[in-house]
Amino acid sequence: MECKRIQIKNFRNIEEAELSFDPGINLLVGKNAEGKTNLLEAIGFSAIGKSFRTQHEEDLIRFGADLAELSLDFSDSLREQNITVRMMPGRRRRIEHNKVKVTRLSDIVGVFRTVLFCPEHLSLVKEGPGERRNYLDVALSQLYPVYLKSLQRYNQILKQRNQLIRDYEKDPNAFSSTIELWSMQLAKEAAVIASYREEYVRLADERVGSYFEEMTGGKEKPKLTYEGSSKAEEYSDREESEKTYFSLLMSHHDREIGAGTTLYGIHKDDIAIDLNGKNARLFASQGQQRSLSLAMKLSEGDLSAKVSGEIPVFLFDDVFSELDRDRRNYLSSKLKEKQVIITTCEPIDKVMGKCFRVENGTYVEE
Repeated sequence: MECKRIQIKNFRNIEEAELSFDPGINLLVGKNAEGKTNLLEAIGFSAIGKSFRTQHEEDLIRFGADLAELSLDFSDSLREQNITVRMMPGRRRRIEHNKVKVTRLSDIVGVFRTVLFCPEHLSLVKEGPGERRNYLDVALSQLYPVYLKSLQRYNQILKQRNQLIRDYEKDPNAFSSTIELWSMQLAKEAAVIASYREEYVRLADERVGSYFEEMTGGKEKPKLTYEGSSKAEEYSDREESEKTYFSLLMSHHDREIGAGTTLYGIHKDDIAIDLNGKNARLFASQGQQRSLSLAMKLSEGDLSAKVSGEIPVFLFDDVFSELDRDRRNYLSSKLKEKQVIITTCEPIDKVMGKCFRVENGTYVEE
């Protein structure tokens, strides 16, 4: 998969820009707050329909503008394609794929696949479960449309169930008469999502171990395991997993009413990451945690290529400045035969490809 060209109008601080990319390495060089990350954000938004920096879409529209537009040309092994996004203040965005209007986000996510790696991802091991769930959701949603649809349904049902719990004191009869139905629907989607997550983590575990051992000379061994709140032995057995989730959702109503929220489900699940048999979040050094995070992002690219048959486009946002020399050299060695778009404050030596100087939302090829 290759990102060919992007045209941008009124996105963040970018009034108007057009860039064509090299199939290998592409550097965006400039000072902070000049527009380097904004360009990666525009590419990433075209891929998954949301920003990795904000949940408020109107923040993406250039101040004072009444229309922001992104047009991304890319290719896979079969054909040339285009995704166009238009955003207007106070109105619903419009997305087109090859000039055909897209009505559902699930119809566009995964058409153009990327792997984003930014400084926040270096804390993937250290931070809480929400970061690791998001890692799984972004990766799996780009590979399996059914996963994204199930996740969207799950979140809608969870919202309704949580409202039912919060309204218990005002309307206990509504709770008693409908909680079983909401719990049944939630458990069904949870079982689907958990089965995909467990399989993905199982496959990622093999690759993370290989990358990490390369970085450490084979001295240390990591282990990734999907840790579901249902504690089911086999999430691949969806019927049994659904029964387990449903049982949990129906057995702790007093606790949930007291907490005012749903306490069990895939929104509470995690990836357990061990290093040499110990919890990496608690016992691994910062360097070890960063190596594990780097290995997880590289494995994301591998699994995307394995499942889809297309190597994704890698987006690296100022990651090199956060890594020590050994990890920078290791990462550079893994960029061969991949298209990578990198933001950096200083040029990277011995990199063949294109280099763009970024200043105040403008991009000049050097």
